[in-house]
Amino acid sequence: MSNMKTSRAVLAIGAVVACGLVVTASTSPSYAGRFARNHPRRAEVLGRANRLNYRLNRNYGNLDGHFGQLKRQDQMIRRQEQRDARMNGGYITQGQKQQLNREENRLNREIQRDK
Repeated sequence: MSNMKTSRAVLAIGAVVACGLVVTASTSPSYAGRFARNHPRRAEVLGRANRLNYRLNRNYGNLDGHFGQLKRQDQMIRRQEQRDARMNGGYITQGQKQQLNREENRLNREIQRDK
């Protein structure tokens, strides 16, 4: 009889664990990642960052030796955007977007000045 109780206990524990796994899988951060990539403010900032990176790489030889510094600034902007999004659950606020755009504008002007 004790063997029967043990089997029920094991089944009950297994059911609880299975339910926990289902809940964990349904709230996984991968959903937030898909949302984040499609969020309009993030898409705008990341699109501009990609264009800046392209311009930096295209003008590598014409940047008066400032390529490394400009590349680090570009990477810092990307890291800040990722940090902001992580803190806000996968998106950035309007104020954060404006700040990132100001930083991207400044970097863009530096690239133009050095060309």
